[in-house]
Amino acid sequence: MATTVATKSKVGKVTISKIPRTKVGSKKVATAPSVEHKLRIRVRAYEHKILDLSVKQIMDTAARFDATVVGPVPLPTETKRWTVNRSTFVHKDAREQFEMRVHKRLVDILNPSPKVIEALTNLNLPSGVTIDVKMV
Repeated sequence: MATTVATKSKVGKVTISKIPRTKVGSKKVATAPSVEHKLRIRVRAYEHKILDLSVKQIMDTAARFDATVVGPVPLPTETKRWTVNRSTFVHKDAREQFEMRVHKRLVDILNPSPKVIEALTNLNLPSGVTIDVKMV
């Protein structure tokens, strides 16, 4: 059974949160939400095949140490486009278009042990893959 509690913040907006409650005898006692540490890993690359191989390598490493893995979650592909004149002075209508795509994935590791963190720091990933690791 969950009870809804409304609290007012300093700005004046009302925040609604649910507090899970359990019965102990005839009284209702509020339980605190469990504190979970989470490693949030964002992986970025220009080629999606290399990106998928890198994410698989990260997930295999975490699974080897019995860590709970959530993901990979595909994030929207960031596309950058440029239009350039083919000629320097005349022929304004002749143009070339270039684009660069950045593919992204998100992997969460719940309650990581120090062994998992050490194994992830020692991973040898291909060049062109960028990793951002945050402890949330």
